[in-house]
Amino acid sequence: MELDRFRNIGIIAHIDAGKTTTTERILFYTGRSHRIGEVHDGAATMDWMPQEQERGITITAAATTTFWERNGKHQINIIDTPGHVDFTLEVERSLRVLDGAIVVFCGVSGVQPQSETVWRQADHYHVPRLAFINKMDRVGADFNEVVRQIEDILEGNPVPISIPLGAEDQFAGLIDLIGMQALYFSEKSQGAVVERREIPPNLKELAQEARESLLERLTLFDDQLLEQVLGGEEIEAKELTGIIRNLCVKNKITPVLCGSAFKNKGIQPLLDAVVDFLPSPLDVPPIKGVKPGTTQVVARKADPNEPLAALVFKIQADSFAGAISYLRIYSGVLKQGEQLYNPEQEKKERVGKIFRMHANKREELAEVGPGEIVAVAGFQFSNTGETLCRKKEEIVLEPIDPPTPVISIAVEPKTKADQEKLEEVLRRLEREDPSVAVTQDKETGQTLLSGMGELHLEILIDRMRREFNLKVTIGKPQVAYRETIEKQTSVQEVFDKPIAGKTSFAGVGLELWPLKEKAENEIRWAEGLTPPAEAKTLIEEGIQEGLASGILSGYPVIQVGVRVTELEIKEDEYHPQAFKIAAALALRKGLLGGSSVLLEPVMQVEVITPPDFTGDIIGDLNSRRGRVQSIEDKKGLQLLTVGVALSTMFGYLTGLRSLSQGRATFSMMFDHYEKV
Repeated sequence: MELDRFRNIGIIAHIDAGKTTTTERILFYTGRSHRIGEVHDGAATMDWMPQEQERGITITAAATTTFWERNGKHQINIIDTPGHVDFTLEVERSLRVLDGAIVVFCGVSGVQPQSETVWRQADHYHVPRLAFINKMDRVGADFNEVVRQIEDILEGNPVPISIPLGAEDQFAGLIDLIGMQALYFSEKSQGAVVERREIPPNLKELAQEARESLLERLTLFDDQLLEQVLGGEEIEAKELTGIIRNLCVKNKITPVLCGSAFKNKGIQPLLDAVVDFLPSPLDVPPIKGVKPGTTQVVARKADPNEPLAALVFKIQADSFAGAISYLRIYSGVLKQGEQLYNPEQEKKERVGKIFRMHANKREELAEVGPGEIVAVAGFQFSNTGETLCRKKEEIVLEPIDPPTPVISIAVEPKTKADQEKLEEVLRRLEREDPSVAVTQDKETGQTLLSGMGELHLEILIDRMRREFNLKVTIGKPQVAYRETIEKQTSVQEVFDKPIAGKTSFAGVGLELWPLKEKAENEIRWAEGLTPPAEAKTLIEEGIQEGLASGILSGYPVIQVGVRVTELEIKEDEYHPQAFKIAAALALRKGLLGGSSVLLEPVMQVEVITPPDFTGDIIGDLNSRRGRVQSIEDKKGLQLLTVGVALSTMFGYLTGLRSLSQGRATFSMMFDHYEKV
């Protein structure tokens, strides 16, 4: 299939906005599945893990491929991503390899906390997107309000290309503002038959106003269209589609559609919009990387004749193949059985079998070209975010930065005999999910498993027991604290001891100062200091290693600036390693002199509750050292935004349910670190 007929898209949203339900309808209407699987029945195709089926939520990003007829056959590679904040890495690594996205919003709740997170992630990777306002059949659904929130809260540029036909229980379909037709979805065929009719007379004026508003938004970017509109010319649907596509691909606008996935309304127009407006691999700029060991930038076009460039964006444990690696092929052709090279690991990898995935089912392929998203069995070394290419045509693509874990639990095997098995399983889980960290507690000798939240850890433990048949005991959750300094300080330190039997001397002076909240650590050099290259590298290593473990409780040090202010070198006693040790000693002295303090993670908690329970919920959050930031009314409900220390939030769901008779819901995401 020609590359301009490929679409690589992700479906992203806040939890419970309807991502998986939307994906299920896409698979049904494209003929990929022959029945509609419902999330609430635990029967959704894309939620294939037992943990997903039991909880009715998406935990892992699942990939599938389907085809849609729209001016010819188009291949759509879809990744359905989780909405829960604990699994935000799944969204991050999916967006890294996708060309476009559908952001699903609930027509009632609008822009929610995780909606903001996924929107910012899509901004970071410059991913063009469509907005699909779902659940228009629900009580309180308000299309215009959600569009306003996308503009105000997300600072997006939403352009509605359809508007709802009715709302709530009167929601009957939608009005297509490009073709100026009313679209109805036959209930007898489960929405498979789309009936295009004239716009009802009572809605013609509203539809005309909406189309004029659409044209007005587009004229801000297209001078030729502005002249046509001012001249009173009729704009053809085909011309309008071309203008919207051009602006969407350039990420200047977000076309907005509406529907109700659960009621089988609005999915076919969404599929048409994916083909019409989202980019093909040819529409996005060539992927850029660097030559290994240099800063030389190398570009690879989406072309089968270019050298191979592929990115491992996900590794998944597999009962048959041990592990399968998900790849995005950016350029060149990948063939079964060939040998590849991983420049970061400096190791060769053999391509076992190549699969096109459909959730957990697979279709074997002999070879694949650019634009494809596939899974490969047989890789031994390659990790998430690493590049695969061929020897002598090497390139390293931008890696994927995993988020830092914020919560830990102690994990121990039930029997001594299971100790080795536990270590092996933890290694596999850590390789599969870079937002998981496994460490040893220096004081207690316990193995600590760290993740993004209580649910994340709960799923990991459940998988150990089910998938790997490993019985473990777990300790109480622990918070991942950090350390920082409160005041500026200057220190000098000298190392004057033999190294490998030779007298070695090094003197290092450092200046340390606190940085503002959320700032990354930085290392600078005073002007005029020109140490030997090897010593410079080792001094920076000594500082980095010192910052990895603070002086209070051994937690990583954050938000600290370090400047190397002076060096003392004796030519006859010069040894590069001495400078590394002196820098580490000086840093430790600086942390002591800079009034080190312990920091704890503070979460932004959003609670949606009926007003009757607001007082009790605020009282409970105050008792957990919470600070209420805002209270908003949302159609008969109240949205509370509160900053709360993570250490006080363990088991909060149970408490919230008892306070609200099970009617309140909450979401929690990491915000910042604060002094304990």
